[in-house]
Amino acid sequence: MIVRILGEGQFELDKAQAERLAVLDAELTATVDRGDETAFKAALAAAVAAVRSTGSAVPDDSLAASEVILPSPDASLDEVHKLLAQDGITLG
Repeated sequence: MIVRILGEGQFELDKAQAERLAVLDAELTATVDRGDETAFKAALAAAVAAVRSTGSAVPDDSLAASEVILPSPDASLDEVHKLLAQDGITLG
């Protein structure tokens, strides 16, 4: 699975890593739905850290499509709400 962290690049995850990310993504999505900024920041940090630590960086010149897009690590809950509404992007 290819995951993009906005503003950072893409990472490739194997099946076990992708399954772990799915759990973290569900938590992240729930925080967005609840509008809980504090929990959102923690969930986003956990998801980004998991991708960075377990994924393999995809070269910048690769044209691989991303299956999951994570917001920039410094994104606010409001920015993510707008991004989801505007572009129809799903977190996972």
